[in-house]
Amino acid sequence: MNKLVNYLTKESLNNHGSISAKKNQTLFFEGDECLKVGIILSGKVSIISYFDEGKEVIYNTLGKGEMFGSNLIFSSSPYYRGDVVAIEESEIVYINKEELLSLLKNDTSILELYLKQQSDFSKRLNFKIKLLTIDSAKERIKYYLTFNKNEIEYKSITKLAKELYLSRETTSRTLYKMDKDGDIKIANKKIILKQ
Repeated sequence: MNKLVNYLTKESLNNHGSISAKKNQTLFFEGDECLKVGIILSGKVSIISYFDEGKEVIYNTLGKGEMFGSNLIFSSSPYYRGDVVAIEESEIVYINKEELLSLLKNDTSILELYLKQQSDFSKRLNFKIKLLTIDSAKERIKYYLTFNKNEIEYKSITKLAKELYLSRETTSRTLYKMDKDGDIKIANKKIILKQ
């Protein structure tokens, strides 16, 4: 965990304790107002939207030491844009807006860390937006690999396809062709972009 999360976690645990979430438990629904920042002590949480025909879009998946709601809590429209779902059994601690503001006002090093985390979040969001603007599956995979320093490890094609916002079939077929053409190397659940 980074220093900011350690500090916020300690403060919040002292004031409120932590909350356990079961696997697949929805913590907040799309449209709910964000009144506190969640800090994940263990487990994983995803921000997900569901559409007609059963389509599901995962905007972000966060793990131990990461926060959710921090980009919304000071927004002029602080409403969740997707459901916040524990995708594993998780332990979460919350800090409300007033406590967070007090900490940020009274400690410039905490303020600096918070702003850095918000900037990093914006960078990741810009990456996802650019990824979605790339129509070609091959170019999307190349961009994804470039963003991740030319190498990724993946657990399954299905999960990788969701990260790429492509179908499983398209992802599998494109990776096979790229490997065959020498654009990438695939071995032991690892994909390396060849230069």
